[in-house]
Amino acid sequence: MSSYAKPIESLIEALTRLPGIGRKTALRLAFHILRSSLSEAQALARAILEVKEKIRLCSLCFNLTDEDPCPICKDEQRLKEILCIVESPNDLMAIENTGVYRGRYHVLHGAIAPLEGIGPEHLKIKELMERLQKEKVKEVILATNPTVEGGATALYLTDLIKPLGIKLTRIASGIPVGGEIEYSDGMTLTKALEGRREV
Repeated sequence: MSSYAKPIESLIEALTRLPGIGRKTALRLAFHILRSSLSEAQALARAILEVKEKIRLCSLCFNLTDEDPCPICKDEQRLKEILCIVESPNDLMAIENTGVYRGRYHVLHGAIAPLEGIGPEHLKIKELMERLQKEKVKEVILATNPTVEGGATALYLTDLIKPLGIKLTRIASGIPVGGEIEYSDGMTLTKALEGRREV
């Protein structure tokens, strides 16, 4: 039985439901919130509520946004003929933060994972195919994760998109910059060798 006051215990329990937060971390966070000023705690509560009330999916790319269409889709400077397909909004932001890619995106909101009961019908694939029929896309970049699920999703999308005559590319995978060959696993080395290019 816990010896903490009920409101503290409730906060700890709520925090442990967040991904990656165990009881010890939840305890530290709860006491940090308890030590903070009332205005800081209220600002945190407002930020959580605001995210729940204002954030929605962009009707074009399905990125998280507070305006529709999202700023990326509205940006007239972006290349309309290139579409990068990602699994999640976090993947989109990782690519966007490189500052290299200037095309548009389509967020699937997951990957095909039959063991978890996630099939193509659970992802934004139908919407993707509708976009490809309507828009003048010349290249689709498959930027799914280099996992079994990401690979299965890329393969499934390849079968759907190839017949449309659109150029289809997949992001490279292999040894990361700064990585060492001797510490790389067999799959990473295989992908690195398969993805080699002329210098």
